[in-house]
Amino acid sequence: MGHKVHPNAFRLGVFRPWEANWFANPKDYTNMLHEDLEMRRIILSRLRNAGIAKIETERSSNAQLTVTIHTAKPGIVIGKGGASVDQLREDLEKRFGNRVRISIQEIKQPELDAQLVAENIASQIERRISYKRAMKQSILRTMRAGAKGIRLYAGGRLRGAEMARREQDREGRVPLHTLRADIDFGRATAKTTFGAIGIKVWIYKDVMSPAQRRGAAQPEEERVPQPEAPVASQPEPVAAAVDTTPVPSAEPEPMKADTVGTPKPARKPRATTPATAGTAKPRAAAARPKAEGAAKKAPAKKTTTRTKKADG
Repeated sequence: MGHKVHPNAFRLGVFRPWEANWFANPKDYTNMLHEDLEMRRIILSRLRNAGIAKIETERSSNAQLTVTIHTAKPGIVIGKGGASVDQLREDLEKRFGNRVRISIQEIKQPELDAQLVAENIASQIERRISYKRAMKQSILRTMRAGAKGIRLYAGGRLRGAEMARREQDREGRVPLHTLRADIDFGRATAKTTFGAIGIKVWIYKDVMSPAQRRGAAQPEEERVPQPEAPVASQPEPVAAAVDTTPVPSAEPEPMKADTVGTPKPARKPRATTPATAGTAKPRAAAARPKAEGAAKKAPAKKTTTRTKKADG
């Protein structure tokens, strides 16, 4: 725990492929491996100032070797009229005895490539530029280019000190234990008069997960049927509304019957007619007792008057 693992080797098979893609028998494996290593040394030693970040190799069944060079300066690798590429291909064919095919890919943003950033800092230190200044400038360039984090290590006899030490600088976040994180790692060596100074660079670009790629394809398929369903259902109610409106406008008398008969679901919540009938009945019942009471009172008065006359 706590030890730094090579980020590229730590993420092999997760989302980062191998730099050498070929299959060999157990007897030929060691020879092919040493051929790849020596080929990389030859290319890097011949093209030091070309800004080469990565070299990929691929072997086919017909004994053909395909070499892909990722560089920030393709013009230096190609040369005038492709002379340097042709010369390099001929030298590799003579050295290894196989047909060699060289393809060049340009790196459009060298500020986001850790190997190129480390080589740039090493070249500045060799030109007697302060390592702190070189590190600060590289951090600013990478963060402006769109990186989410960067970490730099410089170890050795910094500024010609007698005792070697290690200085580090960082900005942003660099999740080293997250396998989904796209972290690019590179290292370079600055050969100075007072010793060698090693440079290590970690650049955190973004999170790469296959689940996000699958999730991005699903909503596109779901969005297709969603607009079709409402479009098919909309014309049906419109046609029904058009059919019902002209019928009441032609005849006024049947309009009452139609309104009563056709919109049955609309009249169901309107429970006003039974309520009004119920309310009218108690009013009549309440009026009846008043009339009965008045009729009873009237004959009582007559009886009283008659009794008075009889007494008189």
